Amino acid sequence: MELSPEIRDEVVRGGELEVLGRMAWSSNATLLVNASLDGTEVRAIYKPIEGERPLWDFPDGTLAGREVAAHELSAFLGWDIVPYTVLREGPFGPGMVQRFVDHDPDDHYFTLLERHLDDFRAFAVFDILANNTDRKGGHCLEELGTGHVYGIDHGLTFHAHPKLRTVIWDFGGEAIDDALLTGVDRVAADLSAVGPLAEALAPLIAPHEVRALGDRARALLETRHLPIADEGYHSVPWPLV
Repeated sequence: MELSPEIRDEVVRGGELEVLGRMAWSSNATLLVNASLDGTEVRAIYKPIEGERPLWDFPDGTLAGREVAAHELSAFLGWDIVPYTVLREGPFGPGMVQRFVDHDPDDHYFTLLERHLDDFRAFAVFDILANNTDRKGGHCLEELGTGHVYGIDHGLTFHAHPKLRTVIWDFGGEAIDDALLTGVDRVAADLSAVGPLAEALAPLIAPHEVRALGDRARALLETRHLPIADEGYHSVPWPLV
């Protein structure tokens, strides 16, 4: 029997976590866990703060909060890009816990692009808003059974300085769809008025990073176009997948 999103999220949020193993090729500690609550089980990804690798350009111990902030932005927009994600206690201390997306590991952005063009246009706008510094192809997953495309690994986001690095440049120069711009406008308005999104982000990222998100939203509303990759900047992450 398929679980409702509400029950599934409740299990991720409050269930007991059992570590099943470590995900391969991860820069930081990334653990596959089983969350169980009242006999209901849901697979999830757990990234403890203690397992974060120090970076020169992001403050230590902030990546888990940025992952949750990405989900809050996705949920506010209503675009369902980021799987349900919370900041909570786990077997190795506090960290982010995110619902695991069952997917074909051979798929990635480049194999999914042709049949999910509009989805990835939304990804492109989302990544500009979140200032995603690491959108690799393998961070795009098509869920088995639903066909929905999700984005994962948002620890390197919401920096106040421009740092966009992504594989999603196929739509550079295109006018942004009005429906997507409506979402961008809602973000700008909410942050200006300290609305629900601003309140949700306050404990997750720094105040100047919240302000920078508002600045990026307003800039998109002015240009109304997706940017073209800057040849003088490292615009793509490495490795690409």
